[in-house]
Amino acid sequence: MTITNSQSGTNVHEIADGIYRINTPVEIEGAGGFSFNQYLIVDDEPLLFHTGLRKMFPLVREAVATILPVEKLRYIGFSHVEADECGSLNEWLMAAPHSEPLCGTVAALVSIGDLADRAPRALADGELLSLGTHSVRWIDTPHLPHAWECGLLTEERTSTLLCGDLLTQGGANLPPITEADILGPSESFRQGMDYFSHTKDARAMLERLASTNPTTLACMHGSTWQGDGAKLLRALADELST
Repeated sequence: MTITNSQSGTNVHEIADGIYRINTPVEIEGAGGFSFNQYLIVDDEPLLFHTGLRKMFPLVREAVATILPVEKLRYIGFSHVEADECGSLNEWLMAAPHSEPLCGTVAALVSIGDLADRAPRALADGELLSLGTHSVRWIDTPHLPHAWECGLLTEERTSTLLCGDLLTQGGANLPPITEADILGPSESFRQGMDYFSHTKDARAMLERLASTNPTTLACMHGSTWQGDGAKLLRALADELST
């Protein structure tokens, strides 16, 4: 792990071949420790997934610059429209003049076509996008965990699921990668905050994600998890059904 900003504690860690977790720990008044993660896929056409909050842009940009020149970014992707997902989208588009927003077709239609300073590259459900040696596939997950436009990316070569707000863990000083239980902590966090939409289609969508057989789950908040991702996603489906 490399600390890229000693004041904020922002750090970078390679979680899979060519995929880097950028992490900033924070203390939220009244809520305790928390963390915000972005994921950078280094390739011929580099992709940043999650922009981070707008006010966090200088920290994330500084971290990205330790891995590759920021202006080389080709895609700025995110799961759904929320401040920590795409709050600094336009700042990234300015910093990387050849980049495009990358999102699902619903997000492009209802929000990003208007909010972004450049037109988005909208991915259809199941569409595969080559970045070079890595390829990412967009999977629509409407209302899982929340937002109509929600979707996730799976990186096929490394079997990495960029799983957004699924399996969120509280805490500010968690390890970059873990094989320990994260379902228990994430369920405790979810039940306290109740940020899931409780869609009736959750099990079917989680089964579809499980069928990709991920071995790395790149969580937006908390540690990245490694192990039998299909088993963990099915266990999450069981929890959501109770």
